Amino acid sequence: MDPSFGEIDKLLAYLKSTRGFDFDAYKRTTLQRRVQKRISLVGLSQYDEYIDYLEVHPDEFQHLFNTILINVTSFFRDLESWDYLRETVLPRITEARTGDDDSIRVWNAGCASGQEAYTTAMMFAEALGTEAFRERVKIYATDLDDEALGQSRLASYSAKGVETLPDGYREKYFERVGDRFVFDRELRRSVIFGRHDLIQDAPISRVDLLMCRNTLMYFNA
Repeated sequence: MDPSFGEIDKLLAYLKSTRGFDFDAYKRTTLQRRVQKRISLVGLSQYDEYIDYLEVHPDEFQHLFNTILINVTSFFRDLESWDYLRETVLPRITEARTGDDDSIRVWNAGCASGQEAYTTAMMFAEALGTEAFRERVKIYATDLDDEALGQSRLASYSAKGVETLPDGYREKYFERVGDRFVFDRELRRSVIFGRHDLIQDAPISRVDLLMCRNTLMYFNA
């Protein structure tokens, strides 16, 4: 199956009109690859057939969106970037935020299942101390995927999921519950999760740090 952009544009227009999801700014090649995967999985080959399938099987919308908005993330992914944040960016932010208004606002756009937002929380907690972190920092973590947001709010991860944490961080910031590891409840109060569409919704204002590493790869320049 080698559809033209015109065929996938029909599907995107259908998704926009029926579900309010606007993928117009997303890279067409990425969308094609992921949508084709879903079409093949349901045993079809054409976009028109797939639109008909969505009409009859509304549960398929969630599977399609999960495939398009694939959430691949981990704690401290690409450690060099976090080292730069810790050594260079965080000191500038904390030094600039002094006096009467020392609050710090962070926006994590495209938070997926929460690892990047909680990594950011741990970085600030290390820099400021946990008490000052709770008093000063608010992390607004947003995503388009409701299922991923649900996972983020639970803050519960498998043993494999916390393998990338630096030494001592699992014991310091997570509580073991059965075979899962749950992020610190008190620190979690400073991380606010919500649904946000970067294309349609107004941006979060007055942020000191914008984290969007999980989203830029999807958009056209």
